[in-house]
Amino acid sequence: MRASRLVNLLLLLQTRGQLTGAELAEQLEVSLRTVYRDVDALAEAGVPIYAERGPGGGVRLVDGYRTRLTGLNADEAEALFLSGLPGPAAELGLGTVVAAARLKVLAALPPELRSRASRINERFHLDAPGWFQPAEELPYLGRLATAVWESRRITIRYRRGERVESRPLDPLGLVLKGGTWYLVALSKGSPRTFRVSRIEDVRVEEALFERPRAFDLAGFWAASTAAYERDRPGVDVTLRVDPERLGALEAAVSATAMASATLVEEPDPAGWTRIRLRMESIEWAIGDLLPVGGGVEVLEPAEVRRGIVAAARAVIDQYGPRGEATLTSRPGGSRSATRS
Repeated sequence: MRASRLVNLLLLLQTRGQLTGAELAEQLEVSLRTVYRDVDALAEAGVPIYAERGPGGGVRLVDGYRTRLTGLNADEAEALFLSGLPGPAAELGLGTVVAAARLKVLAALPPELRSRASRINERFHLDAPGWFQPAEELPYLGRLATAVWESRRITIRYRRGERVESRPLDPLGLVLKGGTWYLVALSKGSPRTFRVSRIEDVRVEEALFERPRAFDLAGFWAASTAAYERDRPGVDVTLRVDPERLGALEAAVSATAMASATLVEEPDPAGWTRIRLRMESIEWAIGDLLPVGGGVEVLEPAEVRRGIVAAARAVIDQYGPRGEATLTSRPGGSRSATRS
C-alpha cells in the first residue's frame, strides 16, 4: 500500500510540478505528517525531491527528473484518455485503479504528448446511460467483477418475472450496453447472458473454473445481440405520413424501426407518404406513434389502429367531462378530437 502511495506521490509531482503538502495530502487521502514522511523516504531512496517552506513553497522534483513511456504517439495517447469510462470503472470497484493508471501514463508522457492527452478531459466527456433512466441498483457488481477476474465459480439468485431461482455459473465477463450491465457466464456448459440488476444475491465459491480458451467475449456479445435483434418478435406497421411530419415520426420511433422503413408505392389522395416499418411490438407501436398526432395514420394492422384510438379516447376522458369531447373522422380516414 505504501509503495503504491509513494509512486503516486512521485507521479503527481511529475505531472503537476510543485504541490503543497496539504494538496498532496488531499490527493493521496493521507495526513500531512504522512506526506512528509513519504517525501523523506523518497529522498533517502535517491529521488531528487525537496520541500521549500514558507509562502509559495511546496514539494517538488528537481527540474528534468522524470521517467518516460516510449513508443506512444500522439494519437495513441489521446485514445488512452478518451477510452476511459470513470463511471463504469467506479461501479466495478476500479475507480481508483483507473485514476492511478491514467496518472502514471500522463506523468510518463513527454510534455508535447501530455498537453494533447490532457485536452481530451477538457473537451470530451463520456456519459453512457440514456436520458431519464434511473440508476439501477447494482450491489453485487463488484463481487461479480472479482469472480470474473479470478475465474471463480459463483452461485446467484436470479429474478425472472415473479420467480427467483438459484443458478451455479462460471462467470466469463461483464458487458456494459446502453447504460445496463450484463453478466456473460457458462450455465450447464453453454454461455448465457444475465442482467446484473436482476441478480438478488451472489456467492463467490472457492472453486476455480477453467476458462474456455476459444471464448471471445466481444465476439460472443456481437453475435448474441445480432441474433436477438434478428429473431425478436416484431410487427409490420403500414402508415400514411404527412410529409411535414416525417421529422416528428423519425424522432418518435426507434432508430432500428426507421432503418427498416420501406416505401409503399400506392397513390394517396392527400399526397401523403406511405411507408412500412418493422416495430418491436404492437404495444411499442402504439406508444411511439400516438405522440406524433394527426400527422400519421396507421393503416395496418388493425390492432395498432384500435390501440391508438383507445389511448386517445382515454386521454380525452381524463382531460374533460364525458361527452364534452368526441373523436370525429377527418378527410383521408384520420381522426381528430372535437368539442360538442
